[in-house]
Formats: sequence, C-alpha cells, structure tokens
Amino acid sequence: MAKTPDAAMALCMKVWKAAVARAREEIADMQKVADAEKAGHKIEPWDYRFYAEKVRKAKYDLDQNEVKPYLQLDKMREAMMWAAGQLYGLSFVQVHDVPVCQPDVTVYEVMRDGKHAGLWYFDPYARDGKQSGAWMNEYRTQENLQQPVAPIVSNNANFVKASGAVLISWDDARTMFHEFGHALHGLNSSVHYPSLAGTSVKRDFVEFPSQLNEHWLTTPEVLNKFALHYQTGAPIPAALLAKVEKAKHFNQGFSTVEYLAAAIYDLKIHTAPADKPIDATEFEQRTMKEIGCPPEIVMRHRPTQFGHIFSGDGYSAGYYNYLWADTLTADAAEAFAKAGFYNKQLAKRLYDSIMSVGNSIPPDEAFRRFRGRNVDTNALMRDRGFPVG
Repeated sequence: MAKTPDAAMALCMKVWKAAVARAREEIADMQKVADAEKAGHKIEPWDYRFYAEKVRKAKYDLDQNEVKPYLQLDKMREAMMWAAGQLYGLSFVQVHDVPVCQPDVTVYEVMRDGKHAGLWYFDPYARDGKQSGAWMNEYRTQENLQQPVAPIVSNNANFVKASGAVLISWDDARTMFHEFGHALHGLNSSVHYPSLAGTSVKRDFVEFPSQLNEHWLTTPEVLNKFALHYQTGAPIPAALLAKVEKAKHFNQGFSTVEYLAAAIYDLKIHTAPADKPIDATEFEQRTMKEIGCPPEIVMRHRPTQFGHIFSGDGYSAGYYNYLWADTLTADAAEAFAKAGFYNKQLAKRLYDSIMSVGNSIPPDEAFRRFRGRNVDTNALMRDRGFPVG
C-alpha cells in the first residue's frame, strides 16, 4: 500500500525517532534498578527483558500472573464468538458430524441470519509434530463463481492441555483475538472470485482486520462477561484492569525499536545496489549505526534467521507491513472508541467496506470507504503514547 520504498521508509523513520527517544527513557529506568541492586554493569541486550519486568512491577505494580487466573481458554473462545455475533451477526454452533485430524479439535458451524456461512475449526493444544506458534488456516475459500461456496477456516495454537481450566496470559488472549480476526476476515468474505476473497489481500492490509480485532478483548462488555476467575467465577477486578490499562504503553519504545530496526534493515538491503556484493555482518552494523539504534537493543530477527525476508518473497522489502497495518488499526480503533466498539452502524460499515470485500477493491479505497478519508498516520503515534510531531 505504500507504493514506493521511499514512502515506506518515510513512515518507518517518522516512528523511529520517537521510539528511540522512548527506548532511551526505558533503558534509564532499568539502569536505575540495576544500580540500586548494585549489579555493577551497564544494561546489555540480554538484560533487557529481565530488567524490564522489574520496572513493570515497580512502576506499574503489575504482575502478569495476577491477570492469568481470570483468563480461561474456553472463556476467551466464547468471548471471541460473542463479540463476532455483536459485530457481524455471526453465531457459532458446535457440530460433531465432520472429520477432524485430532480429537481435541472442535468444529463450529457459522451462521448468519439463520443461513450457513462457513465452518470454523479450533485447534488449541500443542502435540507432537505440530508447528509452533498461533495462526489461521483457510481450507476452503469463499466464492460465488459457479455457485455459492462457503469458507472453511481454522485457528490453531499451542496451549498445554490440562485436566482443569487452561489459563492463558494477557498476551496469549490478545493473540487469540488477533488470529480470530484473520478467521473473521475469511468467514465474512462475500465476493465473486476466490482469488480475491477473504485474506487474499495485500500484505500490509491482511494484518489490519486481525490487529483491529484485538481491541474487542479490552472492552468492558467482554471482560465483565468472560474474564472470570477460574475458581470463584468473579469478574476481573476494576483495580486490576486499571493496572493493565496504565501499563498499556509500557515498553513501547523497546518493542517498536526492536521491530523497526529489522524493518528498516529489510528496506535498506533490498534497495542496495545489486551490482555490489554485500558483507552481511558489515551491512547490519553499518545500518544500525546510521539510524542510531540503541546498543542495548538488537534487531528482532538477525539476518541469518530472518525468515520473513530471506526464506521466500512473502515479506521481502515488506517487513514494514506490520507497522502500516498498525497505523490503519490505530486510526480505525479511534473511530470505534468514539462511536462505541459495539456501534451497529460503524460495525456494518466495517463489514461492508473491509471485512466482506477481500481484494475486490483497492485497499486504500476500502479504508477510505470505512473512515471517510485517508489514514491518519498520527493515530499510530497516539496509540503508542509517542508525541505527535
């Protein structure tokens, strides 16, 4: 969607300056902790997460283990389906007469207005031979070419199965909503050609619906109804939620710098002169020096294992895509924050403009139809708590 390397780099560098400034503040906070403990050393990249958690507890009085008892896997699954019903009129009914690859996989018929809209497979548990991480699969793509064909999609994760309630972290719950956003993109598709359906959109647009869907996790309607203590059934306390909200911008400098360092490296190496050999180590070191990367932070993916851009062409010269998707998401989320996250009129506009059209219209035009204007890139700065210059 950026259309030119220069435009992509301009967005990256706009955010980079603010992110580095915030990261230096975070590093100073961690150094104070290390000095108070008489650690006797300067913060290094391998120290970052260790001391960041100490700062989190000291500055925000938030221990992630406080939140976990209120986040049951089954309840979060119910929360996702409930929110999808409120937004898109979808209902999910578990079915038992379809084949599954493993007994832990559950299948739901997805209905809209009493009519079949697709199937959703949920495969949450780790097992031998299963790839790591969390992701969405599309087994059958929606189309109306010769006859209506409903989509079949899945969400997959690697939680450890337990005899009782499976408790997950706040980050895991957010990831569930994220991946379910991809599933909803596939399930809501309503186009003619399968090649244009669902998630078959530009790389920097495909993450937009999924990242936007993360915002429904934090709505009071979801938390009060589904974030229930696994033993008492009590909803998550308001005081604990306030801590979570207060810590929203915690470590944003680190996470943004870590990611952007890799995204900028990707753009630079793919626009380097093709007629000259590149020394990988020297190029990385020179690039980080040129952009002023704090020495306490290294690229999220070092070049030798940067699979996104070197194992294929999926994200080569396009790792910045996540930042552009974040920008679209931040702007769209501001619209819902103003109108209400369950505003029926705005939800219908999201469905009509984004979720149902796939790649049948250009993504920049799709966003304009939803928002009524081009994306406001300052929305990303506001979302991350960075100053808007």
